[in-house]
Amino acid sequence: MEELQDKRLNEKESLELIAQMIRNTKMKMKEGSGTMFLIWGYSTVIVTMLVWSLCLYTQDYRYQWLWFLLPISASIMTIIYKKQEDKKPRVSTYIDRVISYIWWVVGVAGFLLSMVSILAYTFPILFVIVLIMGIGTTLTGLIISFRPLIISGIIGMAASVVLSFLSWKFQLPLFSLIFLFMMIIPGHYLNHKATNNNV
Repeated sequence: MEELQDKRLNEKESLELIAQMIRNTKMKMKEGSGTMFLIWGYSTVIVTMLVWSLCLYTQDYRYQWLWFLLPISASIMTIIYKKQEDKKPRVSTYIDRVISYIWWVVGVAGFLLSMVSILAYTFPILFVIVLIMGIGTTLTGLIISFRPLIISGIIGMAASVVLSFLSWKFQLPLFSLIFLFMMIIPGHYLNHKATNNNV
């Protein structure tokens, strides 16, 4: 009888241990994820406003080619950040890999759709980019149980529809505003929460 009670106690302990490991894994993901949102969020806002300003004031639409600054600058900052993170002793978890796969797919889809938009001038690229980035943000929030990301991702997806009804003069400022609320603000909040949890 005592052996049976010990076994039940060990099973409870095992379940608690598993639950604790899941909580720790989620917290580790939170600690590493805010900066990536900031890198891509700020890069998007800066490049968008640069393209918008130059096209608006010069009426020279060749400045649209400056969009290529976005993947180049953000990718360089991502590589630098990843190299710094690799120096820190940190175990890559299953949740880390899942989030990485999601954003890898979102990134490839965004790049391919951007190439399509170059060939098809009428393709609603801003709508599509905000939609898929909103999906990636929402999925990340759901996986790490971080409500601000879930809410901002859903708001971003909903706001993407509005972009379809605006001219480019209003689309680009709204595009920047969406990324501010969808990635930059949650990214700062995520890093703030992680810092406080580590104290």
